[in-house]
Amino acid sequence: MRTTMLHRAAALSTVCALFLTACAQVSTMPQPASQPSAATAEESAEQGHYPVTVINYDEAGREVSCIYTKAPERVVAVYQGSIETMIALGLEDHVVASYGLDNAVKEEWQEGFSQMHYHDDVFAPDKETVTFLQPDMILSWGSLFSDKMLGGVSGWQGKGVATYMNSNTRPGDHPRTLENEYTDILNLGTVFDVEDRARALVAEMKSEIADTLSAVAGEEPVRVAVVEPLGGSISNYGADTLAGDMVTQLGGQLARPDGKEMGKEDLLACDPDVIFVVYMAYSGDDPQSVIENQLAVIQDDPALGSLSAVQRGRVYPVMLGDIYAAGPRSMDGIRTLAAGMYPELAS
Repeated sequence: MRTTMLHRAAALSTVCALFLTACAQVSTMPQPASQPSAATAEESAEQGHYPVTVINYDEAGREVSCIYTKAPERVVAVYQGSIETMIALGLEDHVVASYGLDNAVKEEWQEGFSQMHYHDDVFAPDKETVTFLQPDMILSWGSLFSDKMLGGVSGWQGKGVATYMNSNTRPGDHPRTLENEYTDILNLGTVFDVEDRARALVAEMKSEIADTLSAVAGEEPVRVAVVEPLGGSISNYGADTLAGDMVTQLGGQLARPDGKEMGKEDLLACDPDVIFVVYMAYSGDDPQSVIENQLAVIQDDPALGSLSAVQRGRVYPVMLGDIYAAGPRSMDGIRTLAAGMYPELAS
């Protein structure tokens, strides 16, 4: 499920405090319109103890500041990135229920996943089901914080329940960046007092990028397109997407930085050196068949046969979950893109 984008002009903030296992709305104040950075979480972590303040968003995309006086103990985690972030931070014992996997959890996280109380009968619970679970925190995507789904952020906070949405799913026209993924990991590390784990995850991703840039220093930028064939159309992952940001962070140049869709003529005109084709293998699908079908849209179309990437065999698959609100899977996205952009580094 993709994020539903809602446009809001005002940037307001609601402040809530998590006392023991409850979050209570105590006041309202304006917040700066600028994007919050990971510094907030890191500065709080330096204090070493609660209370800590973490900035996130409500269902309208407005900044929400929550004060936690202890780690939440009854978390409902919905969607792939939410589940895997909790596991990667070693927080599975804080989760009372989890939902919404698009892909199987990675092998290295399977043991933690077995403790996550996963429900496979429904992709995302409704507000009534979540209420019955008596959570003290809900971790999910922005598009799911609605009355028709999990319920709105303001409603939950009014009931004393903290919320946290993946920053790259924030409602509104906001760039999706690696920095947002870093911030989320660091913020959750602060909320649960596992700052060392969070910093290690982020440091590993940054190191991967730095090492890649060092290895290709002085080379001409590789021109890259990240595309997703969808029902006869082709979606383009431009500069304001997480995939696009990964490409540029790795020293690449987006062949088409603007525009969310492109026709065959557009793809031919920009003629990228490398094309990454996004695929999505749902539960029950054969991933290899899905990959082959997606690649075939680009590789086997006679109209696209003159593309440099096609002729040179530089058309590669990349999983959606690795380059879209990816959480700790961002590392996999970084590595997949780097391997395709710079195959000589793997030899």
